[in-house]
Amino acid sequence: MTEQPLWQPDPQQLKNSQLSQFTDYVNRQHDFSLHSYKELHQYSIENRASFWRDVLEYCDVVYHQDADQDLIDKGHMIDAQWFNGMTLNFAENLLRKKDDDSAISFTDEKGQQVNHSYRQLHQKVAQIQQKLKQCGVTQGDRVVGYMPNIPETVMAMLAATSLGAVWSSTSPDFGINGVVDRFGQIEPKVMFCANAYYYNGKTHDCLEKVKHISEQIDSIEHIVVVDFADQGEQTLPDKAVYLADWLDGTDESAVVEFTPVPFDHPLYILYSSGTTGKPKCIVHRTGGILLQHLKELQIHSNITSGKSLFYFTTCGWMMWNWLVSGLATGATVVLYDGSPFYPDGNRLFDLIDDQNITHFGTSAKWISAVEKAGLKPRESHDLSSLETIFSTGSPLLPENFDFVYRDIKQDVCLSSISGGTDICSCFALGCSDLPVYRGQLQCLGLGLSVKVLDEEKNSLIGEPGELACDKAFPAMPVYFWHDADNSRYKSAYFDKYPDIWCHSDRAEITPQGGMIIYGRSDTTLNPGGVRIGTAEIYRQVEKHPEVLESIVVGQEWGDDTRVILFVVMQSGYQLDDDLIKQIKATIRQNTTPRHVPAKIIAVTDIPKTISGKMVELAVRDVIHGKNVPNTDALANPEALDLYKNLPELQD
Repeated sequence: MTEQPLWQPDPQQLKNSQLSQFTDYVNRQHDFSLHSYKELHQYSIENRASFWRDVLEYCDVVYHQDADQDLIDKGHMIDAQWFNGMTLNFAENLLRKKDDDSAISFTDEKGQQVNHSYRQLHQKVAQIQQKLKQCGVTQGDRVVGYMPNIPETVMAMLAATSLGAVWSSTSPDFGINGVVDRFGQIEPKVMFCANAYYYNGKTHDCLEKVKHISEQIDSIEHIVVVDFADQGEQTLPDKAVYLADWLDGTDESAVVEFTPVPFDHPLYILYSSGTTGKPKCIVHRTGGILLQHLKELQIHSNITSGKSLFYFTTCGWMMWNWLVSGLATGATVVLYDGSPFYPDGNRLFDLIDDQNITHFGTSAKWISAVEKAGLKPRESHDLSSLETIFSTGSPLLPENFDFVYRDIKQDVCLSSISGGTDICSCFALGCSDLPVYRGQLQCLGLGLSVKVLDEEKNSLIGEPGELACDKAFPAMPVYFWHDADNSRYKSAYFDKYPDIWCHSDRAEITPQGGMIIYGRSDTTLNPGGVRIGTAEIYRQVEKHPEVLESIVVGQEWGDDTRVILFVVMQSGYQLDDDLIKQIKATIRQNTTPRHVPAKIIAVTDIPKTISGKMVELAVRDVIHGKNVPNTDALANPEALDLYKNLPELQD
């Protein structure tokens, strides 16, 4: 690994950056003389209460009642109380601007564009808020979006959270079961959806799926349909009304009313990948998400009013929540819905130039795909507005760094970031003031005591281990839904080390203070950087009576992960091409296209523990040519031989 940086900021950038100004603010507040990022980070984890108060005040967070105590940190990490007694409203902080600056700029894959100023955004949110009130939505109720990444999704979220309601969303490529498994657990009162959406040159209907979803979730009282894609005449499901008709008669001169809620009040519900059953409902707190996102967007990433933030995401990925928080910085949030390769691989680079995007976010898989397509955007596009490229979803390989600086832009901060749905933010990320080293995330997040640990909880530098965090932080989930004793919460992150958050990523802290992520250390699948739980696939395979049982694992393939499904057939049946097509169709229809296995292979046995549990990790190791330790724990260790050197996995 070379120690020469690929990029570093110039002195003028350092002088004017938000991180520099924040450091000066901290020094003035506490009579310190912090000079480096390392010193600031050390202060932030040794003095967490005062650090997060610094973030709150520096970023001008609007709150109604101040805290009695900024941090009460007793007992287990999940019992920590942040800003006890404080009340605030999330939407109020995202809608602080009320001028004619651009708030949201939207483009779809057909090239249609819509812009909303902050003043116009206020007006739309106020109208939706009026109708939600009429629907009886109050503090703590759930409002959900089964929506494409369009301005109306942001407006619905802001209107819901302005009332103290809890927002949850997923993307319209999810199948019926995938949506019911998620929204059905949280019992929403109102659902927003689109009539259809565009992807890869095709129009995909949503209303038939919405009909079945609403029939299975009794709590839904109102369905609001955005007439987004041209589908001709459509029949609306019961309880549904088009958004334009729903808003007819609302007061366009009304202002948004903000309901103050406690710092720990639920804001978002996000979902685990569903590895061991239905997805877990992860509840994120209002104040914690606001502070964490402001820290990451404004202080780490240097996003302010006058800048423009884009992330290629769907509403079913936490990066949507992260992106929308850009409104709290006063920047323009750029939305795009559709395929990033329609009509070709230049689509998003065209968007950068057209929208003068300063901060551009995408996935490592997309960067790799652009390179494989032979594109050289540096030669075909201007890209002069571009200051930062964010990448997440899967590890950004050293070769990806080379491609970005060689063929996209030389003078750009390439910020590989890593965190997840679990914290709706980052453990390690970028920083506008730090150099970029090949293959590395630039730094550990301010205010987060991130460590890499070995099996005995020893802290490692320069060696791979488990990514962990050993002190409480505001962006931890406040709880899991329907988990009164926190048993599922603790099982998710504290099984390996009972008193330390273990993130199930294999990582390494580098001598430069950055981080290398090697991938997941558990059985979660990660095709294209999207975390997928095996249980979601099993539930679909079980619908086929020809299949006795199955096991699914991820195979590292190229610079990505592909899903491999092994099936044991019922007596008298064979796995043929027709059945393979049927299984794939079922999975695609009821989950998402990313869940569909790249290969379906018949085997005669599945290795299990003595207690009858399938051993996915062992199968994954075998197909990668690794030895499996502790086969004594298996009831049928000879079954592992069935997965060795399979020719089907060589292409």
